[in-house]
Amino acid sequence: MPIDLDRPHTLTAQQIDNFRRDGFIRLRQVFNAEELRQYGEEITRLTIALNTQTLPLAQRSTYDRAFLQVMNLWEASDRVREFVFGRRLAGLAAALLEVDGVRLYHDQSLYKEPGGGITPAHADQYYWPVSSDRTITAWVPLQAVPRDMGPLAFFAGSQAVEFGRDLGISDESERAITANMEAHGFPVVDEPFELGEVSFHLGWTFHRAGPNRSTQPRSVMTVIYMDRDMRLKAPSNPMQQADWERWCPGAIAGEIIDTPKNPLLFQHTVAA
Repeated sequence: MPIDLDRPHTLTAQQIDNFRRDGFIRLRQVFNAEELRQYGEEITRLTIALNTQTLPLAQRSTYDRAFLQVMNLWEASDRVREFVFGRRLAGLAAALLEVDGVRLYHDQSLYKEPGGGITPAHADQYYWPVSSDRTITAWVPLQAVPRDMGPLAFFAGSQAVEFGRDLGISDESERAITANMEAHGFPVVDEPFELGEVSFHLGWTFHRAGPNRSTQPRSVMTVIYMDRDMRLKAPSNPMQQADWERWCPGAIAGEIIDTPKNPLLFQHTVAA
């Protein structure tokens, strides 16, 4: 049976309400085993082939122990491009963001090796030169993720918290953000992922992941979407400046981010 990554995955009004409240959602059976196998093999192969990390785990920084990462795999493989450009995920992103359409910001493969360390607490949007909070990441495990493999964990309802937004992924972010979340009573949702389960989280939702204590790699593909009408903002840190140059080349501050690297992936059709 041919694979159709444009087939919609329906959301309920309650699920959209829950996402608005919590800043994240986990959805079961977004992909089936055959879809994950066919696309996951290529994503994992490219991640290993294109990764530039050569240091042993023990010699890496906390950030680099968290995972191997390779970005914009869609530019390296037609197969991965099919996955990243699929309307199933993009349609979910648009529905959860409650916007008319979404563009690609970039994709990112995250490969947590056996023995890989924690992913410290952080909010993704620290890195992004964008003008609103209408950003969302789809986190797609390419296998089931039991607890000992380091599933993604979320601080529910933390998307409005400003403390910690100036911290990149680091030992400091893990200490300071976790302490602040605990002090204010934000619950941590840290559960295994079933095969085919996908999570979505807002750019300002704080999250983390545990270490990979298993003997198998935790292979995950992420796709980051932004509102179709997102405008570039003047960078407020060096990371945002670097992201502008790398992921939005040619975009102009104050104008919609519409470059060849940021294609429109989903748009609601309006009846004539």
